[in-house]
Amino acid sequence: MKNLSFIFLILISQFVYSQSIDGQIADIEEKIISWRHDFHKFPEVSNREFKTSEKIARHLESLGIEVTRNVGVNGVVGILEGKSKGKVVALRADMDALPITENNGLPYQSVNDGVMHACGHDGHMSILMATAEILSKNNDFEGTVKFIFQGAEEGPPPGEEGGARMMIKEGVLKNPDVDAIFGLHIAAQLPMNKVYYKPKGFYASSSRFTIKVIGTQAHGGTPWLSVDPIVITAQIINSIQTIISRESELTKEPAVISFGKVEGGNRFNIIPGEVNLVGTIRSLDYGMRDYIKKRIIELSKGIAKSYGGNAIVEIEDGADITFNDPNMMNKMLPSLKKSAGIENVVLSNAKTLAEDYAYYLNEIPGFLFELGGYNTNESRLAPAHHTPDFFIDDSSLLLGVKVMTNLALDFLGSE
Repeated sequence: MKNLSFIFLILISQFVYSQSIDGQIADIEEKIISWRHDFHKFPEVSNREFKTSEKIARHLESLGIEVTRNVGVNGVVGILEGKSKGKVVALRADMDALPITENNGLPYQSVNDGVMHACGHDGHMSILMATAEILSKNNDFEGTVKFIFQGAEEGPPPGEEGGARMMIKEGVLKNPDVDAIFGLHIAAQLPMNKVYYKPKGFYASSSRFTIKVIGTQAHGGTPWLSVDPIVITAQIINSIQTIISRESELTKEPAVISFGKVEGGNRFNIIPGEVNLVGTIRSLDYGMRDYIKKRIIELSKGIAKSYGGNAIVEIEDGADITFNDPNMMNKMLPSLKKSAGIENVVLSNAKTLAEDYAYYLNEIPGFLFELGGYNTNESRLAPAHHTPDFFIDDSSLLLGVKVMTNLALDFLGSE
């Protein structure tokens, strides 16, 4: 009977403690939204997150958290010690914006020309800053929390290093050694107040390819004197799409090839000497990825040669498959359900988005989950990521703080 009473008291105390933290999170909602609006208004692209990272570092320092600046170019790392030694958990958010001109009419719309937070990273940073504030006020846990604010998730500029790989290379998962890592991504087209998860392969690998199609320049009125790279390019684009529609076993795993840029010529009456293409490959199977890369090279070179031209192809891998550790996911699934409610934790399909968060998961157990960011009462249609119309509902952020806080505390308190 005494044992039952003791267990009951523990459960009651845990419930009260949970309610207390929920109240603390609700109390700083206005602050969270204000941070997000400020980040959104003053976005900075990959490896140029100077003011963004300084704002984060100062906030962490104000909480008494040990801060290291300029990890992996502009990354910020904060270390919060609990009451005693124990496990180490890392929580990660990305900081960079995109080279997009915003067009959604928000009162806090970007004032930096041609730069926009169009993927929700402004929300990710605000959520993790709030999580740091809550945990710093409730640091009677055993263990350590490492806050990782990472730049260049969208990819560093050509010729530069950055992102998760560089932070790992510079020791972000060491001193102290991290036992597990958790991260989130806001999903603008998924209903808010819900959490979406998937064990094993969740986000796809990403590879960037360039194709330079070389022909022979000529007057637009004498095309027979040219080797027209525009015609060759058209054939290459159409043929490469058949790699997906006719050669890839899509019932095994999804795969995507998209062209993001086609550039060539400078005048209506000149057939140019070359055309440049840039695109991306997405796959949730490394064998499929390798096959697609091989076929892009073969088709591009073969088609160009058949027209009397040439093609130079370069392919660079940008992110691995985001592989959520199934054991860790099963272990921490109760935390997701406790935070959002059982009915609001949704098993997701795999996505052909990509995240360099995958590189952390190559090193240590952990997972990435999605946080719904769309208010279904909104009159506007849910926007796509990486578009000028992108927006998320501010009210979606609180659940993110709650989940990240509970994941940290529950992991540190687990066996």
